Amino acid sequence: MEEEATSSSPLRISATVRALSAALRGKQDNVPAKSQTDDRERVFPEPEKLWFKESSAKNLRNRDFLSPSTMLNTLFVNGQVPPCALSRVLSLHGFGVLPISEGGVVREGLKVRVDRPATFRSVLGEHGGLEEYLRASTQKEASVVVNCPALHSKKNAPTAQTLSLGQLRAVLLADHMGALLRKQGFLVLFCPKLAEDSDIICFLETLGVDWPSAPQSWTNEDGEQRMREELGSCLYREHETEKGRRASGGRRESDETVRVNLTRVVQEHGLMGYDPSIGTCAVQPENVAHLAQLELAASDCTVSLTTVIHVTSCQDEFRQQQVAVLWKAGGATHTQRFLVCGPVKTPGSQLTAAQYLQLRREQMKEASEMKYGDQVEGQSWDDIIRVMTAATVRFELLSTVHTSPVTLDVHREGSVSTKGPRGGVFVMYNCARLHTLFDSYERGVEKGLYPEIPDGSQLDFSALKEEGEWLLLFNYLIPFSELLDQSGQAVDCEGGGARLNVKTEQMCKFLVSLSKDFSSYYNRVHVLGEPLPHLFNQMFCRLYLLRALRELFHTALETLNLPPVRQL
Repeated sequence: MEEEATSSSPLRISATVRALSAALRGKQDNVPAKSQTDDRERVFPEPEKLWFKESSAKNLRNRDFLSPSTMLNTLFVNGQVPPCALSRVLSLHGFGVLPISEGGVVREGLKVRVDRPATFRSVLGEHGGLEEYLRASTQKEASVVVNCPALHSKKNAPTAQTLSLGQLRAVLLADHMGALLRKQGFLVLFCPKLAEDSDIICFLETLGVDWPSAPQSWTNEDGEQRMREELGSCLYREHETEKGRRASGGRRESDETVRVNLTRVVQEHGLMGYDPSIGTCAVQPENVAHLAQLELAASDCTVSLTTVIHVTSCQDEFRQQQVAVLWKAGGATHTQRFLVCGPVKTPGSQLTAAQYLQLRREQMKEASEMKYGDQVEGQSWDDIIRVMTAATVRFELLSTVHTSPVTLDVHREGSVSTKGPRGGVFVMYNCARLHTLFDSYERGVEKGLYPEIPDGSQLDFSALKEEGEWLLLFNYLIPFSELLDQSGQAVDCEGGGARLNVKTEQMCKFLVSLSKDFSSYYNRVHVLGEPLPHLFNQMFCRLYLLRALRELFHTALETLNLPPVRQL
């Protein structure tokens, strides 16, 4: 019964590394006594550092996990692995642990090779098993408010013509973060609400951003009045009556201006990571409107509110810290974190978000016409160009570590390409290739060339011997679930200050890397072979793998709110 439970459980890289570490450490076999180490305590490495997963095609030819010799030297005398420890490693099994086939000590350390046919069968051949690899391994029951200061009205409502590229990056990052958290089960609410059918809503829809909206006539006056009253009567209000006192920027303040001592709020609540010069802040109408929108979004949470994430540009971080502390002064109890975007640079040009999108759309159409000729016309091609343009923009702005600057080539000669590993276009092109492959297979079935794909339990997955096949499974399909877990883990992580440390660039990089390895495999291997019965098993095994990759592409693109392109 135990073996059945183990075989049906989804395989995890982290679970395997932990199990390998525990097996290798055991009871610290062959560890020298203190007298043998000059009375110095032997420092043992952390379990997660004992082993690492291989990923390069070169190393995966002969091993899947390695415990380096430097790690073995910290555990065993002269790095010599005792037979009992090696036996424990090779006989390893358990919940989520990849099956081990062989292993041994080599110059680089202790290597382990996974039972690959058994792993292919477990991931691809078990009914319904694939779903476990396409969703986060843990599902949360909590709410998150994703707040984007760039979309809050200052004096005027934001438009596509006033939105800077740095602000556009923040909006797309907020959208991506929300989609990632939804994959983990979080209830995600976005702030602020925008006027429906407004210029900015239509612009964001072009990029696949589904931002919450409200009727043009909608106001939040009651919420703003409550917020004014809360700040006016809060414990941290400064009661100075000096007339004519000047605020920052040289504006004169009236006697009725409410000023809040933000430094006191930070100190008394023990808030970490806020700017030490945060000082005091005059409560302006835009602050009140901003906070009232936040209160409204938080009130819509139907499950416990975990945190509020302010996704802001580095230029606006200080101002948003002031808003966050004002909210705290007004009685907010929610944890607030900041996801800060680096600047977007366009050497030699100054473009608004609308101009940038228009430029990329024109370049995408030109590149498509050069490749496909006169067929690039009609609604279907308009839709393809729109999606490919959105993919280009998202990958350009999201593929870099979010705190680092992004430099864009926005000159006409720096046009996008429909060929080569160039980010979003390359990813969408390879996604379309998978759809074309299965369309070709279905046509072959209709013509009687191929039979229908049988149930996975009827296939012999030992036929998958090509190194690219294992690379696609081991580097992408199996680890994907744990990639989805990372955003939620970062939100749950307490301490470390106000800034949120999330590797938001990883999904774009994952998709580009997946596309490169899939493209290399697809160009090398003829998946739909001759319609000969003795070749069908291998063909079906490959189709199972590529069908799983197609679903992987779709799921990963969903976190970027990009629909798959099915033909090119």
